[in-house]
Amino acid sequence: MNIVFILLPFALLLGLGFLGIFIWMVGAGQFDDLETPAYRLLFEETSEETKKKGNASDDNGT
Repeated sequence: MNIVFILLPFALLLGLGFLGIFIWMVGAGQFDDLETPAYRLLFEETSEETKKKGNASDDNGT
């Protein structure tokens, strides 16, 4: 029964810590755009990105 007096404050402190981190991340804009990263795979690459990838594959000997 004595363990409850240790675990209860620890659990509350941990929960408040996670809540504080979540509020901080929302304020920092971490969750502003949830759609674009999922569609980024479908966008065409620009010529600069293609050149960078082409140069990287040439350096690897492929």
